[in-house]
Amino acid sequence: MPSARINGIRLHYEDSGEGEPVVLVMGQAAGGRAWHLHQVPALVDAGYRAVTFHNRGVPPTDECPDGFTVDDLVADTAGLAEHLGLAPCRFVGVSLGAYVVQELMLARPQLVRQGVLMATRGRTDVLRAAMTNAERALYDSGLDLPVAYTAWVRALQNLSPATLDDDRRVQDWLELFEFSPQPQGPGVRAQLDLDVPEGRLDAYRDVDVPCLVVGFADDVILPPHLGREVADAIPGAVYQEIKGCGHYGYLERPDEVNRVLMEFFGDGPAARPSAPGDVELG
Repeated sequence: MPSARINGIRLHYEDSGEGEPVVLVMGQAAGGRAWHLHQVPALVDAGYRAVTFHNRGVPPTDECPDGFTVDDLVADTAGLAEHLGLAPCRFVGVSLGAYVVQELMLARPQLVRQGVLMATRGRTDVLRAAMTNAERALYDSGLDLPVAYTAWVRALQNLSPATLDDDRRVQDWLELFEFSPQPQGPGVRAQLDLDVPEGRLDAYRDVDVPCLVVGFADDVILPPHLGREVADAIPGAVYQEIKGCGHYGYLERPDEVNRVLMEFFGDGPAARPSAPGDVELG
C-alpha cells in the first residue's frame, strides 16, 4: 500500500485502474480497503480509476492521537487528490466519509466534478448524539468486549432485517465480523469526537456541485430521512433510496449501489431529478 506525506501526516492509499478518477472516502473507524470488496472492481471494470485511502486516525495512516477535526479530514482528501493530480474529479463518501465530501464541496468546490453522499446527515439529532456519547463512554471505560458479542451488535446495527432473518447470510456476516473486527486505538477514539455542528444544512444551500444522495432504507445508524434533508438542502441534488439494506448498504446491496453510481456518473437516469417523492430501488 503506497503512502504520501499529506498535511504533515503519512496517508496510505491505493490507486486502481485507469480512466476518469473517482476518490472514495470511507466512514468512521473503517479502512479504505472496504471499498475493494465491491465498488472498486465495478469502477475499474467500467473504465474508471478508483482511489481509496485510510483516513487519519485509522492505521496504517497516522493515528494523530492528539485529535483532529473534520476540516483536517477534508484537507487530507483534497491534498491526496492534488498530490495524485486527480482534480477536478468525482468523490464518493459513506457515513463520516459523506460528511467529509459535503464539506469538501463547500471548501474546495473547484476540486469536485460530482459528489456522491451515501448514508449521510447534515445535523445531529438526539438519538445520534446519544449513540456517539455511548460509544465514547464504552471506549473510555477500557472494557474489552468479547469478539462474538461485538460481531452480534455490529450485525444488528448495520444490516437490514432481510439479512438478519436469513440464517445463512447472517452467519456469513457474523463470521466476517469476528474475523475482521473494526480497528481500535487512539486515532479511532479521536474520530468519535467528530460531530456535525448546528447549521450545516443551511450551509449546504451554497453547494454548487452536481450531487447524488443515497439513503439505505433500513439504516438505523443514519436513517434515510437524515440524508433526504441533505438532498433537500443542496440545490439540484438527486436523492435515491435503496431498499433491503442497512448502514452497510454498499456491501449488503452492492449491485444496486454500483448501478446508481454508474448511472449518476454517466448522466443516466439517476443523474436526473426525480418526480416528487422517493426513487426506491428493490
